[in-house]
Amino acid sequence: MQRRLVLALAALGVPQLEIGRVLEIDPKTLRRYYRRELNVGAVKLEAALIGHLLRLAAGDDDIALRAIIYLLRCRFGWSRYAPPPCG
Repeated sequence: MQRRLVLALAALGVPQLEIGRVLEIDPKTLRRYYRRELNVGAVKLEAALIGHLLRLAAGDDDIALRAIIYLLRCRFGWSRYAPPPCG
């Protein structure tokens, strides 16, 4: 039961300090005994955020353009300071 709770809270982006308070344990103890749940929850949160960002990027407005630029920079290593690729 507690493992599912930790997973769900981590997937919602609840900080580890707060999850520890809910379980009434120290954050260090939380990380020691619930590392897998914290990691899986973090991956689920990231996947949900990326899905939302991709939906935004599919639009045709200024927000879509900013979302696309953000994705290219963060996920694919693009940089405004890097020289353009030689083609």
